[in-house]
Amino acid sequence: MSSHSYEVALFGEFFSPDLKAILNRITLHSESAHPMHSREIVFEPFDAQQQRDAGSDPVILRARKELTEPDSGWVLYSYLKPESVRAHPEATVRPWATCQVIGDALSFAATLGYIRRSQIYKKGYLFRRGPLVIQMFQQEQVDPKTQQPIPAHADTLWEVEVKTASPTRNTQETPLRTSVNAVVEVQLLMKGLLDLRRQDL
Repeated sequence: MSSHSYEVALFGEFFSPDLKAILNRITLHSESAHPMHSREIVFEPFDAQQQRDAGSDPVILRARKELTEPDSGWVLYSYLKPESVRAHPEATVRPWATCQVIGDALSFAATLGYIRRSQIYKKGYLFRRGPLVIQMFQQEQVDPKTQQPIPAHADTLWEVEVKTASPTRNTQETPLRTSVNAVVEVQLLMKGLLDLRRQDL
């Protein structure tokens, strides 16, 4: 058994004409639904390119802040490389670490030797279903002058992420199989309307 915590996830995408049908079906099978508007900044180590050249995967950090809750702080998290498709053919399973940051997450990341690589805003809906969170969003571009989000065009692709709401350990009490089954259940619920699949990020 590994000491890692994991995220189990499936991903999908669709165009705006299908929004209402997909929204209705997910809402029907979820316990709660909220608007979501988040800002995400991706950091990589200052020597990321050298690490890649040397054949190792640099650990990427993401800082996320929920803008619909004025008092919410930054959450800093990182994913490692997904486990192989042979080990987990049905879903993306990847080691996941997360920490709440009080104050300035961006300076904190810089202190760790990380530099900002990109930033996006995501706007849409957030659903809870048992141990899962389902995010359905469009990405917004950032205005280079103001750093504020530019509303997405109506025809911007919608993205869906179905994933475990918090890091899961693979133990006898909470085997990863339970989380894999939970995301696969959503995949079956959405069949014919939305194709949810595994992806290696």
